Amino acid sequence: MKLETERLILREFVPDDWERVLEYQSNPLYLRYYEWTASDRTPESVQEFVGWFLDNQKEAPRLKFQMAVTLKSKELLIGNCGVRMDKVDAVEAEIGYELDPEYWNHGYATESARAIVDFGFSRFGVHRIWANCVADNTGSAHVLEKLGMKLEGCLREKEFYKGKWWDTLLYGILVDEWKEHNQSYPMQWKEIKE
Repeated sequence: MKLETERLILREFVPDDWERVLEYQSNPLYLRYYEWTASDRTPESVQEFVGWFLDNQKEAPRLKFQMAVTLKSKELLIGNCGVRMDKVDAVEAEIGYELDPEYWNHGYATESARAIVDFGFSRFGVHRIWANCVADNTGSAHVLEKLGMKLEGCLREKEFYKGKWWDTLLYGILVDEWKEHNQSYPMQWKEIKE
């Protein structure tokens, strides 16, 4: 399966993608808001990371779509973006995304996340989609706000890593809010059948 936006292709992961993922996940800017350190991002750990996405592709019914985000212009993997449910009859789904820091501040996270939220509502028929991010990661919070998601709460000192406590922010959007928000931002993605 592939989703195409104006500048991006969101495609299924393939086993060889781990090398490119390792490259950007080793960047200190990327690691700033994750519990991982540079020494944690080994070929083996990143192969396992990509392996989860490969395993999701085999689910029946499929409940998790974590897609490789690639630039159309370069056919280069620059991150991933996905939507996932816990069970078949779930009424909500979660989204998540990450990008190579070299491609931050170009609107790629918003473009891919907008497509994946719309895909999630249309594919799963859920009532609500949510996401969380570390409160210090204002760039990620800004992406969620641009999607029309509302801040639902701050979980104080929810995570402990790298020697400190981190607050996390919880965002959500309901299907009717999504439809209303997207009257101003028409969807510009399509699913490419292979």
